[in-house]
Amino acid sequence: MASASHRRPLRKRRTVLFWAVAAAAVGLLVSLVIALRPGSEPDTVRAAAGAATSARPSATPTARKPTPAPKPSASPASPTPTPTPTTSPARPSPTPTRSSAPRPASGTAPLSGRIKPATTYNGVATHYDAEDGDGACLYGPSPDLMVAAMNHTDYETSRACGAYVLVRAASGASVTVRITNECPLPCAPGQLDLSKEAFAKLAGLSAGRIPITWSLLSPGTSETVSIRYKTGSSRHWCGIQALGHRNPLARLEVRAGSGWSRLTRTEYNYFLSPDGTGCGGSLRLTDIYGEQLVVDGLAIRPDTVQPAGVQFSRR
Repeated sequence: MASASHRRPLRKRRTVLFWAVAAAAVGLLVSLVIALRPGSEPDTVRAAAGAATSARPSATPTARKPTPAPKPSASPASPTPTPTPTTSPARPSPTPTRSSAPRPASGTAPLSGRIKPATTYNGVATHYDAEDGDGACLYGPSPDLMVAAMNHTDYETSRACGAYVLVRAASGASVTVRITNECPLPCAPGQLDLSKEAFAKLAGLSAGRIPITWSLLSPGTSETVSIRYKTGSSRHWCGIQALGHRNPLARLEVRAGSGWSRLTRTEYNYFLSPDGTGCGGSLRLTDIYGEQLVVDGLAIRPDTVQPAGVQFSRR
């Protein structure tokens, strides 16, 4: 009896061990099946993928523009240094520059008024006492008295001021004069009222009135353009005049912000800035041919002639 009761527990232990081994084998078999199934991943791989997925933003990402590769320098051995900004010292004299705009074709004058180049005008010449050569153009005394007054129509609100014209008489005699004055009505279109000194180059003063032809000139000169501010000019109002220009002046503009503001020309040959725009700043002069000159550094000095050091090209 004792030996039988002793063997029963051993049989139970064997049974338990059998089922434990069987369960382990089944578990191993299931694991192998899962691992070998197509498209399946080990737990560690799935865990890593899940972590990566959870790290992505939920919104659709915005495509970033690729950073352009730096362009090779024309001289790799000598890189261009970055300029260091400096403060320009005050300039004691005007600095002239020419516009980068292309010059118009030779012989064309897109900004001319009634008086055009390469054109011969018919009229009559009379004479007057020009005294010191000053007149409606308000240039002041002339260095010589080879001056003339343009008829009211061709004077064209002072657009003729400063123009040089070649005057020819029927006899073949000729004289070059500069327009410094206006001949009021009844002076007819084409008529020139010459100083007595200029008229005498064509005929005797006793003739009084002679038929002429005349045409615009672009003469050789060593003179440069000058600028004068009118009496009473300030930062709040100013009148500006250009003197000594070789070709007729079509426009005078002042710097206004990043651009240019065109001033209105008066019949007494000043360009006005009634609200002070550009007074004391850079100026841009344009002749009838479209050529432009820029002048910087001129102070407001009323009634003072200030040389600009520039001149329009000869045509």
